[in-house]
Amino acid sequence: MAEPPSGPPPASASSEQSRLKGHLGHLTKQEEAALIDFKKLSADQGLYRPETDTQRPSHDDGTLVRYLRARKFVPQDAFAQFKDTEKWRKDNNLDALYEKIEIQDYQEARSVYPQWTGRRDRRGIPVYLYEVGKLDSKKMIAYSQATSKSKAKGPSPSRMLRLFALYENLTRFVMPLCSAVPGRPNPETPVDQSNNIVDISRVGLKQFWNLRSHMQDASQLATAHYPETLDRIFVSSLLHLLQSLLWSATSMVTKTNQIIGAPSFFPTVWGWIKKWFDPITTSKIFILSQEQVKPTLLAFMDISSIPKKYGGELDFECGMMPSLDPDLRKCLEMKDPKLEELFLTGPTRWVDSDEGEMVALSVGSIDGNPHKEAVATMSSLA
Repeated sequence: MAEPPSGPPPASASSEQSRLKGHLGHLTKQEEAALIDFKKLSADQGLYRPETDTQRPSHDDGTLVRYLRARKFVPQDAFAQFKDTEKWRKDNNLDALYEKIEIQDYQEARSVYPQWTGRRDRRGIPVYLYEVGKLDSKKMIAYSQATSKSKAKGPSPSRMLRLFALYENLTRFVMPLCSAVPGRPNPETPVDQSNNIVDISRVGLKQFWNLRSHMQDASQLATAHYPETLDRIFVSSLLHLLQSLLWSATSMVTKTNQIIGAPSFFPTVWGWIKKWFDPITTSKIFILSQEQVKPTLLAFMDISSIPKKYGGELDFECGMMPSLDPDLRKCLEMKDPKLEELFLTGPTRWVDSDEGEMVALSVGSIDGNPHKEAVATMSSLA
């Protein structure tokens, strides 16, 4: 019988040593050799362009190391996944998709997937929140109808194209921003993962079941094409779902995340829930009781970065604009305060200015008209 991953991660999980293992700047000699072999293999196949005096490499080392971590530092295995991803990116014209996606489409997609709170844990990793209870049938039907009318075209369904754009935002906007903050721990190691708080309070069994394909899409996409971008998932407030499961089981009898208070059949239910996700994802899921949520989050982040709903001080719920932490905010210069919402909730990417500064470009389209505007500058690098 499949046991759910009960309780918080071990205390060592929040340590620097745990975070840095297998990451750039802290590779073993064998891992460094694997990175060299991976680069050579990719370059020989025309999928990687090394750095020159006039050009940056086609892919940064942090990205390549993610593929190696996902494949246990076996260069040939990492290359196979990298090759598949490069083909997938070309087939779906990912770079152009992110540049041209309707900003309204992007923001609609953002409303039904995990949202960046604007905060980071003590290791500098961005913290996302996913309030599943807000995804009721009315909202999901409206989203499905909107995606069916989307102008975005590609070999993948329109709902997936929108999801692709959200992952592009993680890797092209949020992670580089978090990596560049001065004073963060281990600045030699780029931030290349995210932490997620998944709240399933007020979620019944029927709603959870109806959302399975929606959640599977995100999990499968990350595993296949954005490997090792997930650090861990904290699942909170299972009580309502467990009550629903208990009611369902009782109904079945009358008619024919170790969890505190869970009915005896929950491990069986967890067994089929696990099949919705790949083993790598399920190994990073930690199911917390209500009493465990605050102390577990405090082991990873300051109380000022924990949403109030979970015992912290941060005024943030899904649907709100990210609330940047003070260290992020003080090294950002907004071109116009009125553009901050677009900067934080729309498709944005970073470019280097001639002065060596990081410039945030708001991209996408507005009513079919291409949009590109410099909205912020980050001048102090880590």
